[in-house]
Amino acid sequence: MTLLQVSWDVSPVIFSLGPLSVRWYGLFWALSFYFGYEIMYRIFKRESVPLMQVDKLLIYIALGAIVGARLGHCFFYDFDYYIKNPLEILMIWQGGLASHGGAIGIILALYYYQKRVSSKSYAWLLDRLVIPISLGAFFIRMGNLMNSEIYGHQTDLSWGFIFVRAGEVVPKHPTQFYEGIPYLLLFLGLGWLYLKKAKVLPPAFMLSLFAIVMFTVRFLVEFVKEDQSAFEANMSLNMGQWLSLPLIVAGVVVFFWSLKQKPEPITIKENVKEKPREKNRK
Repeated sequence: MTLLQVSWDVSPVIFSLGPLSVRWYGLFWALSFYFGYEIMYRIFKRESVPLMQVDKLLIYIALGAIVGARLGHCFFYDFDYYIKNPLEILMIWQGGLASHGGAIGIILALYYYQKRVSSKSYAWLLDRLVIPISLGAFFIRMGNLMNSEIYGHQTDLSWGFIFVRAGEVVPKHPTQFYEGIPYLLLFLGLGWLYLKKAKVLPPAFMLSLFAIVMFTVRFLVEFVKEDQSAFEANMSLNMGQWLSLPLIVAGVVVFFWSLKQKPEPITIKENVKEKPREKNRK
């Protein structure tokens, strides 16, 4: 097969102003929260949920995602190092975030949000939040691509990427796309389900689909992805796969549980004209 080797030599920095650098990875994280907020704002408005709850939701989710992702990386992938250097756990700018830890952080943050702030059920929140989370997962993988990180083993496939800035000289699987594209399709699928079927879907149905698809994709892609830590070299399944398995199983369990539930009664405003947000929040 003729190689079309993509020589990937993109700078992870968009621009710099003195000592301050704006990086693609940070931009994609910011886009994740921006679009997440916009999507949840429209969902809350569509279902007549108090809009002041959206701002607090963003704070809870941002803290849960960032803290969970950082602790997940430190404890799942490099525990021996960080237990000896605990202060470096705070040095998030040095890199090191784990999606499984972020998922756990969001689940816990949402639990406290539901207890303290929300007027809706925990299942209602999760079913809707997985829509922007899927989009956010796509953005994060694109950030990994711009950082030339978390790529795959050597490949002779025509779409292999040579990650020049990572010191690679042979084409590797662009696993950022292998994960990112299915996550984007998952976002579109869940969004369609919500817009067309929200009134008839049982609670936690979309959550279960999200968990099954998201972590099955992650589990499969790990077979062609380079290990993130040296200790994974002798493992039959790597850490990402072991962490994905219980989430896939949980998704299947929730799926069958959901099929036995009745849809939650919801009121949806159709074709509501957008008004200035300041007026909506008075």
